[in-house]
Amino acid sequence: MKIAQIVSTFSPYRGGIGNCVYNLAEVLADSGHEVTVFTPDYRGRFKAGGDSPTAGEGKFRVERLRPLFQFGNAALVPQLFWKLNGFDVIQLHYPFYGALKAVLLKKLVAGRKFKLILHYHMDSRAEGFSGAIFYLYRIFFLPLIIRSAKIITCASLDYVKHSDLKKYYSARPDKFRQILFGVNLEQFVTYHDDLNKKRRHKAILFVGGLDRAHYFKGLENLLGAVAEIIKAPRYRATILDVVGSGGLLNHYKSRARSLGLEKSVIFHDNVDNNKLVDFYNYCDCLVLPSVNQGEAFGLVLLEAMSCSKPVITSNLPGIRSVFRNGREGLLVRPGDVKDLVKKIKIILGDNAWAERLGQAGRELVEKKYTWGQVGKRLDAVCHYVKYSIN
Repeated sequence: MKIAQIVSTFSPYRGGIGNCVYNLAEVLADSGHEVTVFTPDYRGRFKAGGDSPTAGEGKFRVERLRPLFQFGNAALVPQLFWKLNGFDVIQLHYPFYGALKAVLLKKLVAGRKFKLILHYHMDSRAEGFSGAIFYLYRIFFLPLIIRSAKIITCASLDYVKHSDLKKYYSARPDKFRQILFGVNLEQFVTYHDDLNKKRRHKAILFVGGLDRAHYFKGLENLLGAVAEIIKAPRYRATILDVVGSGGLLNHYKSRARSLGLEKSVIFHDNVDNNKLVDFYNYCDCLVLPSVNQGEAFGLVLLEAMSCSKPVITSNLPGIRSVFRNGREGLLVRPGDVKDLVKKIKIILGDNAWAERLGQAGRELVEKKYTWGQVGKRLDAVCHYVKYSIN
C-alpha cells in the first residue's frame, strides 16, 4: 500500500509531532508499506543537531516541499495537490494549516477515491495575530477537514474529549480511533551502573523545545520552582538540566540568571538521542510542567519512564492519562508553582519510592507503549480506510 504522511515539521527539527511521524513512517514501512513523508523545506533552518535529513535509512522517502510562503514553522505548500496522486491512503497530521487547502481541494476533485486519515495532535492557541489566524482556521477549515476524513486518529481520547474536537467526538465517536504513541525500548534503556549513587546532588531534568511554538511547556514555572527548592539546605545543591534548543534559549538563560540560578540550571542544546538517554538515566526525575492544552501527550514522559525514571507533569487532558498518578509519577495543578515545588520535593526526598515509581514506569511502557503495537493499530486503520466503500 502507498501511504503519504503529511506533517508541518520533521527531522532534523526536534519536536514531538515530527518525532511521532518519523516513527509512524518507520513502523508502516516495516509492515511492508511504501511510505512517503511530505514536509516543508525550511531551507536549512533546522540543520543543527537531530537526525539525518535522509530519514529512515531507506525505509521511507522524505520529500521536502519548498513553501510558497512561510512564517516560523508555518508553511504554505500548494504543490501537495498534485504530489498526492497515486497514494492509497493519506494521513494528514493536524495542525498543518499550510497543507489544509491543498488537501481539501484534492478531496473535492478526487471524491471517494481520496482516502484521508486525519491525525489530531493538539489544539492551536496563541495571542495576537497568530491567535486570530488559528481561530479562523478552527471556525472555517477544521469542520471541512473533519468531514473529509474517513477516520480521525489521536494519541488520547481523553484529550479529544476536551479539545476543539469535543463536539465532533460527541456526535460521531465511531469515527475516532485512539492510537497511542510509543517509545523505542532498545534506544531508551535503563542503566545499571552506580553513578547515581555516587552523585551527591539531586538532578531534575526538563526536555523540550525552547522556541515560541513550545511556549506551553512551562519552563518558566519550573525555573521558579527550582529557585524555591534550592532555598532548603537539603536541596541547595540541586541541579536542573534543561535539554532543548530554540529561539527562546537566551530568554530562558536570562530568566535563570535573574532568579539567581546561574549555578543551579545548566542548558544543553543540540543533544542527540544517543546522548539524551544519558540525561534520562542520570537524573532523579523528569518534569514536564505544561501550562495548557498545547501539550497533548508528552513523548518525553515515555522516554523517561523507559529509562526507569519517575515523571512529574501537569494534570491536563491527554498527558494525565499517560501514566497513573502515584504509580509511575505525580500530577501537578497546571501553572501552580507551589504545587510543583511540593511534588518535586516528594520525589527528591524519597529515593526508594522514586525508584519504585521508575520501575513501574518501565513496566508500563513495555506493556503499553511500544512502536510495534502502534504499527499494528495504524496498519489496521489504513487497511480499513483503503477498502471502505464510502
